[in-house]
Amino acid sequence: MKQQKTGLYVLIIYCVMQLSGIVFIPLLYKLIQAMNVQDAELATYGWWLFISMGIATFFTLYIIRKDNTFLRPLKGQQATLVGTIGFGILGFFLVFLGQMFAANLEIKLGVEPGSANTEQFIEIAHSVPFAIFSIVIFAPILEEIIFRRIIFGFLLPKTNFIVAALVSAVAFAIIHFEFTHILLYAVSGFIFAFIYYKTKRILASIISHMLLNGFVVLVQFYGEAIRKFLETYSQMP
Repeated sequence: MKQQKTGLYVLIIYCVMQLSGIVFIPLLYKLIQAMNVQDAELATYGWWLFISMGIATFFTLYIIRKDNTFLRPLKGQQATLVGTIGFGILGFFLVFLGQMFAANLEIKLGVEPGSANTEQFIEIAHSVPFAIFSIVIFAPILEEIIFRRIIFGFLLPKTNFIVAALVSAVAFAIIHFEFTHILLYAVSGFIFAFIYYKTKRILASIISHMLLNGFVVLVQFYGEAIRKFLETYSQMP
């Protein structure tokens, strides 16, 4: 019963975070515009992304800390800390491969490559570097707790791994509001659920998610520099 209350509180925090921009983004935009900040619109979204997700993450972790049972809903032996970190790293590579497969399948289905959602977040991060914390740290923590710990964890005892993982993965894909790439997000969500299921530790899927988002940010920010470095290195005797 206590776990259900904790989960409900976390869901409320997440929903409030998602909806809070309706009220606060216009106010923040006026403030930033008054400060003559260049590209006020991007700056507004960047700062609100950092502030709202930071506050939501803080209160989510605070509530979870008060419920010692919340992070142990799955039956079975939990992985050790070393095993959790190892599976988290493995999960990153599995998701990377899964996304490559999904992307190739989408191309065959006529879907244009490239994610507008990712491009938008990277553009925001260029304007407000603090938004990187939201992309790489806050979002993985919140999304893994919501979609893996709460949704997957709730459905697993009532169904089975496949059903619970699929439902949580589709919900994870839908919340990104990029329906042309729903397969890409769903594959990622399914693998995150698998990592959580194997380790019985939400930390493992959080690590995988953080590594994936961090890799995307790194490539988007420094992809050209990395490419030039590799070309130069390959030409060295």
